[in-house]
Amino acid sequence: MGQIPTGSDGNGRTDGGTNPRSGRRETEEERADRQWGELLQELRVAQTGVQILFGFLLAVVFQPRFADLSTTDRNIYVVTVMFGSATAAALIGPVSYHRLLTGRRMKPQTVTWASRLTKLGLGLLFCTMCSTLLLILRVALHNTAALWLVGAMALWFLVCWFVFPLWAMARGGDGATGDEDEARHTEDRGRRP
Repeated sequence: MGQIPTGSDGNGRTDGGTNPRSGRRETEEERADRQWGELLQELRVAQTGVQILFGFLLAVVFQPRFADLSTTDRNIYVVTVMFGSATAAALIGPVSYHRLLTGRRMKPQTVTWASRLTKLGLGLLFCTMCSTLLLILRVALHNTAALWLVGAMALWFLVCWFVFPLWAMARGGDGATGDEDEARHTEDRGRRP
C-alpha cells in the first residue's frame, strides 16, 4: 500500500491503462468523480429519509399531547431531536465540504472525507431511528414491550446496515475494496515530500 506498482505510469495505472487496484481504466480524478457521483446517489436516499424524520420530530413538540408526556419521554424526545440534528449535519456535510473545496484540486481528499462523514451520519441515523422508535412505542404501548420491540428493530437495523456489508467484505477476500485501497494510496502519496 502507498507504493506505485512496477510497470505503472506514476498514476497507479499499468502500461495498458488499467488500474490494478480497482480493475478500471480511470485516472485518479476520474475515479474521484465516479466515487463522488456514487456517494451523491447514496446521500440522496439517506437525506430524504432524515429530512422527513427530522420534520416529524420538530412537529411533535407543537402537538397538544406533548404536554402530557412524562419527564422520561420528554428526555427521550430531546435526545432524539439532538440525534436527528447531528444526523442531518453529518449527511448534509459532504455537500458543504464539496462546495467549499470545488476548484481546489482536492477531489480525492473530498471524496475520502465525505465518505467518512456519510458513515458517521449512518451511525447517527441508527441512533435517531432507535430513539424515535423508543419514544413512539413508549407512548403507544405504555409498557416494557416497547423496549423489546426497539431492541429487535435495532438488531434488524444493525444486520441490514452493517452485518450484511461486513459479511460480504469478509467473503470477498481481504475486506478492502479497490476504492478504499486507492483512497489510502492517494492519502499516502499526499503525505510524501
